[in-house]
Amino acid sequence: MPTYAKSTTVSVAKSKTEIEKTLLRFGASGFAQGWKDQRASVEFELNDRRVRFLLPLPSKEDPAITHNYGGKHERSKAEVEVAWEQACRQRWRALNLAILAKLEAVEAGITTFEEEFLAHLVLPNGKTVGQWAVPAVGKALSDGKMPPLLSLPSGPEA
Repeated sequence: MPTYAKSTTVSVAKSKTEIEKTLLRFGASGFAQGWKDQRASVEFELNDRRVRFLLPLPSKEDPAITHNYGGKHERSKAEVEVAWEQACRQRWRALNLAILAKLEAVEAGITTFEEEFLAHLVLPNGKTVGQWAVPAVGKALSDGKMPPLLSLPSGPEA
């Protein structure tokens, strides 16, 4: 299990509420959240852009949930439920942190909104930039050569 917020007692509902309040504070004009199967979705509109985060939720069949002590002892049904709820709480806290950190970095001028949220921007076809670009970048990298490690840009735009 991930380590950030692994022992949090903050409920999933409170994390969702915190995300929504953060988005309102930063000027979001729309917000939606939901889930299907083992994924949750948080979408918002801000700076004339739509952003979508997909949050993978744990499976109650995952050995990290069904077993403890490094997978040596099977948990009871009640223990599985507790472990699953904890894993859900952890993931929602991590998403809350990620969204807050990105928005704070933009507000502080460390980065731009587009740079920070690029992979999560929703395109007109409903896919995110990440869903569209990651396979294409992977193919380009496997087919071609990598540029030098320190190929810094030059010129007035740099």
